[in-house]
Amino acid sequence: SLSAGLDLAGRFLFATLTLMALIAILVFIEEAVYIYKKIPSSKRSIIIWINAAAPVISTTSCIGMWIPRSAMFTDFTAGIFFAIVIHKFLMMMIKECGGQRVLLRRFENGHFTISTGPCCCCCLCLPRVPITRKTLFWLKLSTFQFAVFRPVLVFLSIVLWTNDNYTLYNLSPKGPALWISCLVGALTLFALWGVGIMFRKVRILLKCKNIIPKFALYQFIVILNHLQITIINMLATQKIIPCAPPLSSTVRGSYIAHQLLIMEMFLITVISRVFYRRKYHDLEPPECVAEEPGDKKQTP
Repeated sequence: SLSAGLDLAGRFLFATLTLMALIAILVFIEEAVYIYKKIPSSKRSIIIWINAAAPVISTTSCIGMWIPRSAMFTDFTAGIFFAIVIHKFLMMMIKECGGQRVLLRRFENGHFTISTGPCCCCCLCLPRVPITRKTLFWLKLSTFQFAVFRPVLVFLSIVLWTNDNYTLYNLSPKGPALWISCLVGALTLFALWGVGIMFRKVRILLKCKNIIPKFALYQFIVILNHLQITIINMLATQKIIPCAPPLSSTVRGSYIAHQLLIMEMFLITVISRVFYRRKYHDLEPPECVAEEPGDKKQTP
């Protein structure tokens, strides 16, 4: 057991980080109760899913910190959950505009700017795409595919691992880990691109909904949970992070990454509570209020 070899300072660090993970869970539970009571049912589950991202990652990181051999499973679990959250964030922006029908009417003659990050931020020559039912479908599909294919790739990785064909830190071209990681990276970029296109269009309209800080928190989770872990794992694989018996370089890199994630996700959980706890009916855009009576008259 890792905890058996810890000195007093190490035990204090482990206890503090575990307490932070527990507090993050309690803050989320309290926030979920508030959302369930105060937020309309059409948006309730989506907002709870988004708020759960940081506490879930904090919890899986805490398990990975205490049980280093479980790191692959905890990272996979956090990755699957966040793949679903990416799709939920796109759906939240559509819901905050009043739903797909109201969004299409509001931007009837508008266009999506597809020359945005992370895929096409340098391709300024790309044409603007009209906002139609079809383009909205493709945006939703860009995030939905990630929520579907990420669990499938995780399942494939676990099957290969049980057969000793998959090693998480073996990135040689002959091993499957490199190709699965590249495919996951490509799917991730495509999903983030869809969210970025939608955010660029609605960020001014939903400014009263605090969509900009909410998007910033979402981006921080993406960077910390994907880019930070990838960089640390690369440093550990190249032995830049030295081993510290009984921990090898790769295990110690995973150990450091999980500790950082617990602290970072704790802060994001607390900050998210501030922005998502606002009363939504006080922040409704004037356009939505003006169009709602007309919507009701048209409803048979």
